[in-house]
Amino acid sequence: MNQTKLDFLLRHQRQIRVIGFDDAPFKRHSTKTVAVAGVVCSLTRFEGMLWGDIQVDGWDSTERIAEMLLTSKFYSQVHLVLLDGISMGGLNLVNLPDLAKRLELPCVAVMRKYPKLEKMQAAISLLPEKERRLAILAQAGEIYEYSPFYFQVCGLPAPITARILKRLTDKGNVPEALRLAHLITSAVINGESGKRA
Repeated sequence: MNQTKLDFLLRHQRQIRVIGFDDAPFKRHSTKTVAVAGVVCSLTRFEGMLWGDIQVDGWDSTERIAEMLLTSKFYSQVHLVLLDGISMGGLNLVNLPDLAKRLELPCVAVMRKYPKLEKMQAAISLLPEKERRLAILAQAGEIYEYSPFYFQVCGLPAPITARILKRLTDKGNVPEALRLAHLITSAVINGESGKRA
């Protein structure tokens, strides 16, 4: 799906179908894997869901997310992939350019606020292969601020991305697909949805 197609859908008020991935809550040092939900929405309307898992502080988030979507019935319908940041399962970092290349779709990492990069880099320094993780962090590219959104994007210009995110958001600064993914993972793991959505 190229930029021209998404720009056309945006300009002509057509339906944009996205999938939003978020990881589930987990206790550090108590599990080897963490669940990941992928929620499919047409704009803000829920249409379907994927469920998988990744290694805590591992290296498989990019591969597993790509595999989940590529082997699903939703792949041919989706125009855009959203992530709740690039850090999943602790510091299992998603390689944003690689994910976009594997899926042949624009990929956007959305953040609720500007990330504390120094704190993240300090946490990475405590894990094996820190230089490799830092390289993945750098490859995610520039962090854009288009109020109320903060995001990194691969495969689309930032201004078009910001306009699309507004269409995908019911209220606040979280696109509905990501908001639902967060609520669902929290409810499955904790028995009820969390406060932050």
